[in-house]
Amino acid sequence: MGTTSRYRATARVIAAIGVVSLVAACSGNGGGGGDAASYPDQNITIVVPFSAGGPTDTVTRMIAEPMAAKLGGKIVVQNVEGAGGTVGAGDVARAKPDGYTVLMHHIGMSTAPALYKSLGYKPLDDFETVGLVTEVPMTIVARKDFAPATLQDLVTHVKVNAGKVTLANAGIGAASHLCGLLFQSTTGVKLQEVPYQGTGPALTDLVGGQVDFMCDQTTNTSGQIAAGKVKAYAVTTPERVKSLPDLPTTAEAGLPQLKVSVWHGLYVPADTPQEIVQKLSEALKVALADQGVIDQMAKLGTAPVPAQDATPEAHRAKLDEQLGTWAKIIADSGVKVS
Repeated sequence: MGTTSRYRATARVIAAIGVVSLVAACSGNGGGGGDAASYPDQNITIVVPFSAGGPTDTVTRMIAEPMAAKLGGKIVVQNVEGAGGTVGAGDVARAKPDGYTVLMHHIGMSTAPALYKSLGYKPLDDFETVGLVTEVPMTIVARKDFAPATLQDLVTHVKVNAGKVTLANAGIGAASHLCGLLFQSTTGVKLQEVPYQGTGPALTDLVGGQVDFMCDQTTNTSGQIAAGKVKAYAVTTPERVKSLPDLPTTAEAGLPQLKVSVWHGLYVPADTPQEIVQKLSEALKVALADQGVIDQMAKLGTAPVPAQDATPEAHRAKLDEQLGTWAKIIADSGVKVS
């Protein structure tokens, strides 16, 4: 079974926990009123600002059940797509701060302020951080008949053929787009980017030889690499990925400056009572220590963060640092979304 199929299978299985209306959650309908002592006394909705079956959705559904068991309530997952994750994030920012509407977001929370001219929220002001969840490695992959044999060969090739090489991504603001920007920033080469409406069609064209290379998450590329359908150059993390043991890191392959992972974290609206934030954080830690979650993440080339990172403080520090990092990279690239 391919990686995309595993996403969908996981989503179908865990989707049985149900879906509630985001409108109802945001309006505060139901028995809950933000009382920390009785929390939770109604369904908790975790909003995923991307489509069902994708990496962020899959990670969310992995942790939903063990979190719910710890909290003694029920967690449902709501997919709210649009504008690179900013629609769902904006909905949660405006939701009642009672702990019943939670956001799962990835690295896009730190890049949206630099990418979007008119963003309806400020990540550090309009949200309380709950804790980090996982950091998914990125892989640099190419069509299998692409000439460069190693990462260093690829760098040399793109410098000589910058106007001819095509760099695919899943759309502006997508993880693959961000990694591509970092590759160009690191190598000092401006490439011909080819944006798609999602990772699926981008990878399809890469496998079909329609584009030259791309950078995307192991959760999307591991299956294609294992099947020999693409050429893999490196993973963008300090350590090798257990599920891809023969694939060197970018540092090992001669490009140590290219380090990026797609980190995920949980958020609630600003002014959510701290007692509720702590309950959610403790439930997150329990979920990340669950062996079933650990095993599922391992199959997708990732792992839960250490317990000390599944805290509001560690999460906020990460968000703050990443906002500064990506502001410069995106400003230098000249990319803007209206």
